[in-house]
Amino acid sequence: MKRPSFSAIQIIAHVGAWLPLIILLWDASQNQLGVNPIQDMTLRSGKTALVLLLLSLAATPAAMLGFRKALKIRRALGLYAFGYALIHLFIYVGLDYGFDLHLLWLELTEKRYVIAGFTAWLLMVPLVLTSTRGWQRRLGRRWKTLHRLAYISGIAATVHFVWLVKSDVRTPLAFAGILLLLLSARLPTIRKRLTLRRRLGAQYSKPCQKEGESEIEPGVQLANSQTVP
Repeated sequence: MKRPSFSAIQIIAHVGAWLPLIILLWDASQNQLGVNPIQDMTLRSGKTALVLLLLSLAATPAAMLGFRKALKIRRALGLYAFGYALIHLFIYVGLDYGFDLHLLWLELTEKRYVIAGFTAWLLMVPLVLTSTRGWQRRLGRRWKTLHRLAYISGIAATVHFVWLVKSDVRTPLAFAGILLLLLSARLPTIRKRLTLRRRLGAQYSKPCQKEGESEIEPGVQLANSQTVP
C-alpha cells in the first residue's frame, strides 16, 4: 500500500488550519475568552471560517499567476472552512441558544445577518458532499457549475460579517474588498490578462537555445490561453 505523501505547502495548510481551533480550545481551558466567552468563540470560529474560505478562493488566481501548487490545498482549505463554519453554527445554536427552536426561528426571521450566515453555510453543504474525485467524475461538467456556489457562499458570509458588526466595520469591509478582488480575477478579461502575464514571464525567463532564436515559441496562442476554473 502506497503511503500518502504531503508537500510542504500541504503541511503548512493543514497545520495552519488546525492552529485557530487549538488556540481557541486552549484559551477556553484557561478561562481566557474574555467577558463573554460564547460571543468570543462565535466570532473567532466564524472569522476563521471566512478566512479559510477566502484562501480556498484565492487558489485559482494564484495558479493563474504561476503558483500552481496552491491548487493542491484548495479542497482542503474549503473543507476546513466548512468545519469551522459548522463549529460556528454549533456554538450559536447549541451554546448560545440551547437548541431552542422557537428562539432560533425568531432570530432567523428577524435578524438579517442570521439569514445571510445560514445561507452561506447551507450553500457549502453540497460543495462538501461532492468534493471527492468520485463525485467530480459522476457530475462531469456539472461539477464545475455546482462548485461555483462557493462564490455565492463567500458573498453571503461576507455580508453576514458586515451586517453583524454594528460599530467598526473596517475589518468586514476589508474582507469584502479581498473577496471582490478574488471574484474579479475570474472574469474572462482579467483571467486572460493574468494568464498572459504569467506565460509571457515564463517565456522571457527562459534563455534562448540558439543565437537569434525568438524567446517566445512560435505558435503559442497566448490570446486564447485557458486556466483553471
